[in-house]
Amino acid sequence: MTTHTPVSSPPSRAHAAAVARDERPEERLRPRAFRRSDAIDLVGAAAGSFCLTWLIYERLTPLSGALGFCVAWYAVFLTTAWFIARERIGTIQARDRLVGIVVATVGLGMLIPLGLIVGYTIARGYHALRPQFFSQDQSHVGPLSPATQGGGSAAVVGSLEMVGIAVLLSVPLGVATAVFLSEVGGRLARPVRMIVDAMSAIPSIVAGLFIYAAFVIALHQSQTGFAAALALAVLMLPTVTRTAEVVLRLVPGGLREASHALGGGDYRTFRQVVLPTARSGVLTAVILGVARVIGETAPLILTALGNTSFNANPLKGNQDALPLMIYRLIRFPQQASIERAWTGAFVLLGIVLVLFIVARLIGGRGPGHIGRFKRMRLERKGLA
Repeated sequence: MTTHTPVSSPPSRAHAAAVARDERPEERLRPRAFRRSDAIDLVGAAAGSFCLTWLIYERLTPLSGALGFCVAWYAVFLTTAWFIARERIGTIQARDRLVGIVVATVGLGMLIPLGLIVGYTIARGYHALRPQFFSQDQSHVGPLSPATQGGGSAAVVGSLEMVGIAVLLSVPLGVATAVFLSEVGGRLARPVRMIVDAMSAIPSIVAGLFIYAAFVIALHQSQTGFAAALALAVLMLPTVTRTAEVVLRLVPGGLREASHALGGGDYRTFRQVVLPTARSGVLTAVILGVARVIGETAPLILTALGNTSFNANPLKGNQDALPLMIYRLIRFPQQASIERAWTGAFVLLGIVLVLFIVARLIGGRGPGHIGRFKRMRLERKGLA
């Protein structure tokens, strides 16, 4: 009996293309990699979408206006960038690229007004800045005096003292409250959290009125820098508490369980495990609290009153601060007073920047970091 071997038909083009795709070596993709070809694609998409939008928006339709043109251009740019990325790297990566473009655009949109504010403050404030600004006060300066005469030493020292006292009062209490809310809990956790949320919404003038009524009038105290620091501490406390609570909740529970399994109690677990892990986040909470209060003027008007003479004692006499000095000078129509106010704003901006950099340098060390001197002591004892 003769058997016939079936003759196989020639492979189709679709089958050949599928085989070719399977044999193509896989390309390794990195989520955050940005190559030169990606930059060329984005530039080409931006240029092509601009030309297409201009043709449709300006020539083929009766539309006009810069805002509408920018919105239409951005929409066409996103569509063009998505199609180019889909053809080059695939659909999934094209979606990732599209989301990355949107996020970068939002970030750039937030940086532009911030850069304009900082740049305008620097441009208006550095003209009248002289070394004597940090060594002289405003006691011998009048409305018609030149902008370079006098200084803001009283305001700089007063601001640093008020904010420093507010930090010393609010940070321990705020971190302790956050520890109670995140680590202890219980029946009181919910009302305490509700009170903290309510405090975060009070206006700054209300905090100043509270300290003025409860401390200055009720206790028969004078309006001093310490009273102003109390008002700033009231404003700073809810910000530190809420931020620190969120940071402490982000610490993995496995670290706490491991510490308890090794025999560590609650206090030792928090001090040696939870707090070092969340140290940078707690520093961020302090930064946010300082940023909340360092530019406040309303509570200082009721508590510190301001002072053109130098007063480094926050417990006695009226004390000046940079927000108070700016508020006092900006009310005069003379150009010299306005320039001095811009100089005060520039110095205040520089102080905030320095404080943030110092806080970041302190809190930037990761958990478990051992300093040089501590490592030397451990090596001397044979433990490292």
